[in-house]
Parts: sequence; C-alpha cells; structure tokens
Amino acid sequence: MENLKDKTVLVTGSSRGIGKACAISLAKKCGLIIVHYNKRKEDAENTCQQIEKLGCKSMLVQCDVSQSNEIDSLVDKIKNSGEKISILINNAGMVVKKSLEEMDEKSWDIVMDANLKSSFLLTHAFIPFMRENKWGRIINISSHAAITGGSTGPHYAASKAGMNGLTHYYAKILAGEGITVNSIAPGVIETDMITKDIGVSKPWAPVGRFGKSEEVASIVDMLVNNGYMTGQTLVLNGGIYMN
Repeated sequence: MENLKDKTVLVTGSSRGIGKACAISLAKKCGLIIVHYNKRKEDAENTCQQIEKLGCKSMLVQCDVSQSNEIDSLVDKIKNSGEKISILINNAGMVVKKSLEEMDEKSWDIVMDANLKSSFLLTHAFIPFMRENKWGRIINISSHAAITGGSTGPHYAASKAGMNGLTHYYAKILAGEGITVNSIAPGVIETDMITKDIGVSKPWAPVGRFGKSEEVASIVDMLVNNGYMTGQTLVLNGGIYMN
C-alpha cells in the first residue's frame, strides 16, 4: 500500500456521480483533492465540504474541458498555485444521445472534445511532473460502450474506446518510470447521467441492479495503491460483458 498523504489529486467532473465518489474516497488517503466542475458550482462546493470533513484539503477549479483554451487556463492555474498533480482521474465528459439517423458532425466533435481530447490534453500537461518525480497514477473513466458499442451513438462509443487507446499507449511508454495508466469501463451506474441525461429507468445488468458510484471509486482506490497494474481496462458492469 502506497503512502499517499503528500499526493495531490485532480478529479475532473467531480461535482456529482462517479467523479464525486472518487474525490471523496481519495480524500481519505491523499493530501489535496482538486475538485473540478463546469457548471455545477454548488454541487462542487458540496464535494469540497465533504472532503474537508474527512480532514483533507480541497481546491475548487472551473473549466469547460471541451475547450482547449479553458484547459490551458486550468493547467496554468494549478501550476501557478504551486501544486503538482501526482494522481489524475480523467472522469469529466458528456453524452449527447443520437440515433444512427440523427448523428451529425457537430455532435461528433462536441463529444470527442469533451471526452477524448480533454483526457489527452490534461494527461499531456501533467505527465512531466510525474516523470520528474518518478511516480504517478493516471486513471481514465471510460465506459462499457467502448466494448459493446452502447446505445447512445457512435461518437460516445468511439470517444470512450479512444480513452482506452490512450491508456494503452501511455502505459507502454511510461511503464519503466513509476507511472501507471489504467482505465475503468463502468456499465449502468446509478448516476444523473445514466438515469436522467440518458433516461435509463431499469438496470439490465445480470446482477439485477444499477452499479454504485462508490463501487467505481473502490476500483480507483485499488489502482492508485497498486504500482504493478498498468495498461489495463477494468470492466465494471454487473456481468453485461465478460472478459
């Protein structure tokens, strides 16, 4: 088990759902959690409050991760504060549900920028410190749609599959430098994105229920504490798809 008390964590999209659960869980073992949000400031502030109740420091940052100039500003803000990211959780993203007939280039670009390009830009920005320190953890929150195709459209499935590709490349390149890179592919997790944004009313997983955000966070905890597992995509979907 790693001693993480001196580690700074950035969890993107941590105002709600999986990101919030990851931020709160990591607050039990890390020194500082940087809580990121785009529009849900009040929810993000609540995440910070829960983190600080656990005796961990928090920092609140705002950014639209689909816009590269805003990502640049976010990176500059963190670096100018003197903080150096050791653990990066690329969780922020979006879904624009489109049928095959409705699919268009604009929707493709919006989802690709928010899900895939943002993960690349943030990873690229924070790798130098991890390499200098010879220690780092990068975890990409993908989706079982990357494996099964999903039901929200080709843009979403491709963006999440691309996150798995990023995972494999960076893991291969950085394996000898103390930096692990893994991804998690959750299925139907009981979050606002699943139940409200997409409108899934009943879980179709063989286990007969929705997954919990905390169950995803427990996998993140394991990956942060494990220096030997790298380049893996861990599927957490209640038995919908089996490796």
